Amino acid sequence: MEVTINNQIKVFPDNCSLQHVLDQVMPNKQLGIAVAINDEVIPKFTWPDYILKQHDNVLIIVATQGG
Repeated sequence: MEVTINNQIKVFPDNCSLQHVLDQVMPNKQLGIAVAINDEVIPKFTWPDYILKQHDNVLIIVATQGG
């Protein structure tokens, strides 16, 4: 299935969980991130059970320090 992640189309197997996709895209950088799918924020505790669908639009936001 095709999923758009931060404006880039990626291909994953059907019935992939959000956690699986994040493990592939950001294997060592999952602290301090927030994820929205189709403009809806997805709580972190649901990532392993959230199944992505064809053409979902995933936005990954990484917290940064600054001032």
